Amino acid sequence: MRAIQIKTLGLAETHTVEDLPDLEPGNHEVVIDVKSAAVNYPDLLVVSGQYQTRPPLPFTPGKEAAGIVRIVGPGVTRVKPGDRVLIHVEWGAFATQALAHEDRCLPLPDDMTFVEAAVLGLPAQTAWFALMERGRWPGDTVLVNGATGAVGHAAVQIASAMGATVLAGVNSPERASSMLNDVSCSIVDLGAPDLRNSLRDQVHTATRGCGADIVIDMLGGDIFDASLRALAWDGRIVTVGFAAGRIPDVKAGYLLVKNATVSGLQWTDYRDRQPWKVAQAHTIMASMWAKRTLRANIMQTIPLSGFSEALRLIETRRATGRIVLTMG
Repeated sequence: MRAIQIKTLGLAETHTVEDLPDLEPGNHEVVIDVKSAAVNYPDLLVVSGQYQTRPPLPFTPGKEAAGIVRIVGPGVTRVKPGDRVLIHVEWGAFATQALAHEDRCLPLPDDMTFVEAAVLGLPAQTAWFALMERGRWPGDTVLVNGATGAVGHAAVQIASAMGATVLAGVNSPERASSMLNDVSCSIVDLGAPDLRNSLRDQVHTATRGCGADIVIDMLGGDIFDASLRALAWDGRIVTVGFAAGRIPDVKAGYLLVKNATVSGLQWTDYRDRQPWKVAQAHTIMASMWAKRTLRANIMQTIPLSGFSEALRLIETRRATGRIVLTMG
């Protein structure tokens, strides 16, 4: 097999593709022949040593992959050789073979390509659990901050498909108009002057003064602070990340006067602790894909050897859609 090998944490240019021994499954484990593997923002954090979980060096990064089951270990009952699956792992996806527990192998629709499988990957799962579990769905109005990112775009599509009024919070309305033109949503300009008041004013205008029932926030910083003021009574704000740079402090007074809730999401805890919920979400989102209410926004496919280029696109914020590594 061939795999990306991280021997030192840091710049992507120091990482190489190497020949390694084929993988062997243990109890309840599955080896797949990887056909595609989507690159996510957390992968950048992992290889640079900034992620909360640090694999022992050397390691192969990558948190999701699509492919065909090659061989199964003792005790496996959920999948068999030849099955087409998507896997979620902590690391190891950026290789021609990957190893996963059978609970983390999810079936792909027969008419879905391996590249399209990115639509059901980590960002979509994160968006689903942010809305349904941590955001205590249902909600009439959902504000998604960072709506043009991978998680944000998935959240906008899922909330719209579920019947919510969706507000897409973006820093560049011009860029957003092309990325979100296939989704029913209204734009909230996060780059407008006087953000503290302008964000609330835009949300109140769109909701007739009621505010947002659910806020999914990938940005943190001043945007999170302003979003608290835009919540409806009994509103819920879910923090998914801090792409804006500052981890915000919560002013508890807003929570008290609005009966509001602030919660965080670490999706991998659901993957590890409650895999049946992940499987249920996967099935529902696969149905959404079949109805074309959830779509894969694939910007570019890159061969495995172009791993550094893929990370660089994400690091420099030039990724306007999913970046998928292919193993051909």
